[in-house]
Amino acid sequence: MINIDNEILSLINDCEKECLDQFAEIEKIEFSNQLKVLNAFIDNHIQSHHFIGSSGYGHNDIGKEKISSVFADIFHTESAFVSPLISCGTEAISQTLFGILRPNDCILCISGTPYDTLKQVIYGVEGKNVGSLKDYNIHYDEIDLIDGEFDVLGIKNKIKSLTPKIVYIQRSRGYSLRDAIKIEQIKNIISEIRTYSDAYIIVDNCYGEFTEELEPTDVGADLVVGSLLKNMGGGITPAGGYIAGKRELIELISYKMTSPALGIDTGSYEPGYKLFFEGVFLSPHVVAQAKKLVVLASRVLSKLGYKTIPNYNDKLSDIVCCIHFNDKDKLIKFTRAIQSASAIDSDSILEAGEMDGYEDLIIMASGSFNQGSSIELSCDGPMREPYAGYLQGCLTYQHGKIGLMNAVKQIISK
Repeated sequence: MINIDNEILSLINDCEKECLDQFAEIEKIEFSNQLKVLNAFIDNHIQSHHFIGSSGYGHNDIGKEKISSVFADIFHTESAFVSPLISCGTEAISQTLFGILRPNDCILCISGTPYDTLKQVIYGVEGKNVGSLKDYNIHYDEIDLIDGEFDVLGIKNKIKSLTPKIVYIQRSRGYSLRDAIKIEQIKNIISEIRTYSDAYIIVDNCYGEFTEELEPTDVGADLVVGSLLKNMGGGITPAGGYIAGKRELIELISYKMTSPALGIDTGSYEPGYKLFFEGVFLSPHVVAQAKKLVVLASRVLSKLGYKTIPNYNDKLSDIVCCIHFNDKDKLIKFTRAIQSASAIDSDSILEAGEMDGYEDLIIMASGSFNQGSSIELSCDGPMREPYAGYLQGCLTYQHGKIGLMNAVKQIISK
């Protein structure tokens, strides 16, 4: 049972009043994105029979075709590939890279070191030929951000010396201690790169969808990639991922997803697509709920003396609040309290442990209806200094507020 501490409730209610301007801006963006999604449904003439799945080869699967068309319209792209069979964002990104890159090609990441789970995709495992980019003799390089901004001159010099086939941007922060990259920043760097390179520009869009009115493909990105267990699934879609962008690239990636002999038209999903349509329809609202929690958490925790990224009045470009606890025990207490305020598995006692794809021990609260769904209320962090916790998601703002109250109670108790 969650017991409300009146002193903490008073603090949070006071902070909530200070966040009203930010909440109003979030609702304005939500309205714009909900209109965009609704129009994608209307323009594609979505009907109830499109919810029906298929079996076997999945030929003439109208539901699969229609959900992909809806995503293409939302991102204003030529094509999209939406699949329930993609397990997570890391798989969607991996399949994208292997679908486009060939031996001796080069990929340059211009947003610093990517998320932990991509390191084995890039470098492989020492002593094993696991089929990483390195194993296929695909060259990888990266260039760090400078104070959260793209290193414009450094990027230009790298691109001219390496001539990469792909320029890669990770929009969200991952486990780094930076803010999410904003659409305006992406627009400016793409405009700059286009003056001297025709490399494909691909954006890992995980955690960023619907946080702003525009998406990376609206400002020149060739491709965006993401997970349906995050923003685009609205907390309802049970699994899957998406890739949206240029038709020629989607076709190449579909050959990797299925077979060069088959491509995008093959693949079935017998349970049907109702939850995929419903999830993306609800996602602008669910993302807005999660953004409100980020704002509130940042304000409350900064008042308690913790550094947070972003600040409560910053423009948001993902759904994550990074909290510097600088204390291992407080990270554990906070994360456990989020778990105990979850609707599912609330009685689980969390311990830091090994997870596939991560170098450090990870503590992770995810009492979600869909396993690993980080658009639902969750919090996780690596067991390394500065012992930062990454709070994200919530299907309803009120649940996020309750979870925050429970977590604050634990870190301020003696």
